[in-house]
Amino acid sequence: MIELKTLEEIRIYSDPYRIQILNAFNKFGRPATVKEIADTMGQVPAKVHYHVKKLESIGLLTLVDTKLINGITAKYYKAYEGSVQIKKSGIDETIHQVFQSETTKLLSNLYDENKKRFLEANQQKEPSGRITNTELQLTQEEFEELNQLILDFCNAHERKDRTEDQDIYELFFTITKIPHDMLPGQNK
Repeated sequence: MIELKTLEEIRIYSDPYRIQILNAFNKFGRPATVKEIADTMGQVPAKVHYHVKKLESIGLLTLVDTKLINGITAKYYKAYEGSVQIKKSGIDETIHQVFQSETTKLLSNLYDENKKRFLEANQQKEPSGRITNTELQLTQEEFEELNQLILDFCNAHERKDRTEDQDIYELFFTITKIPHDMLPGQNK
């Protein structure tokens, strides 16, 4: 797991364009060059390169290979495959507010991108999306176990070379502990 601890790290990660770049690397299915990613996004390589360097600086992209092709060094990057956590302990109130703003921006971008893809997928001839919204009663151990089960299942099925009988599904989920004072019927 990568822990983002500074405001700069969160700003790097929460940028919507950088999230698109990370998604492009993930969908590529193998280490890719900035040019390959820029081409798939319909962007200029120099612009993508700037953002790739930022993502590399916080460990979300890693340079894994270089090859000399026609006298030009091609650099191959791989996207980080683990989870990202935002750590906000040990910061003052002003920075905490900016932290909260950046976190809100990040979540909004993630939700909006996934909502867009969900709606597009369900406008197809054969809709394929599912929404589940439920309340669970779990101990902290059960919460950790559920989260790990989901992550393990995802890791086991993130094959880059799918078979002909497999389709690609996108999973986006949140799991949040609801404070007692926010439960229905409780005083706020």
